[in-house]
Amino acid sequence: MSDLKRLEVKYVRDRAKSRYEKGSECEICGTTEELQFHHFYTIDLLWNRWKRLKGIIINTVDDIMDIRDDFIENHERELYEETTTLCKFCHNNRLHKIYGQKPALTTAEKQKRWLVKQRNKFYGKT
Repeated sequence: MSDLKRLEVKYVRDRAKSRYEKGSECEICGTTEELQFHHFYTIDLLWNRWKRLKGIIINTVDDIMDIRDDFIENHERELYEETTTLCKFCHNNRLHKIYGQKPALTTAEKQKRWLVKQRNKFYGKT
């Protein structure tokens, strides 16, 4: 029986987000309004895969607190480097409309290529 009151990944995000470096404008359209942070590697999918590979079972908040730093250290690149800043519209109504709310880990490189194409289209470059 679990004593968790929130999704496991939220405890991990709480720890990791103090180091997020959100940009000052949307990577696609350049707006500075309603900016959001996007991970090309979906955190909860990374978390679940990591736990499965290590045979970790979470039942309590203490279980998460004991291992979340190890997870963050193991996935530093995905959490802090494989990211971008998008406005709410480009993030939710464009990227997630194409790749879904929880994009598969295997789509990270496709998402990055898509983002460059969208930025080029927006600015009239080919």
